[in-house]
Amino acid sequence: MGSTDKVTVRDVMSTPLETISKGATIREAAQQMREKDISALVVETTPRAIISSTDVLDAVASGRDISKLTVADVMTTNVETATPNLYMEEVAAMMTSYGIKHLPVVDGDYVGMISSTDVMAYLS
Repeated sequence: MGSTDKVTVRDVMSTPLETISKGATIREAAQQMREKDISALVVETTPRAIISSTDVLDAVASGRDISKLTVADVMTTNVETATPNLYMEEVAAMMTSYGIKHLPVVDGDYVGMISSTDVMAYLS
């Protein structure tokens, strides 16, 4: 793409969106992320939430009994989101500002996910 082309989230986001229920086990979440080769899942709940590989690692590293934990126990709530028409530069700034690696993309409802990996691929 030429330097004057403005790339939006819509151009780069991952679809279809991978989701999981808040009652699923941590093991199920980890297995789904591994099978799909992704590092975050949107949790089917209100308010919006995600579970990331970092959330799973934190649960394991903290010594908690992961056999008894559900997605709801470790998910990240109050999730920042992006809209499909945001420019990649704006998304990169949001991720840096909030210290996050994933942004669910919302256009009324969830429509995709953009990750720091997507941003790095765009910038390279």
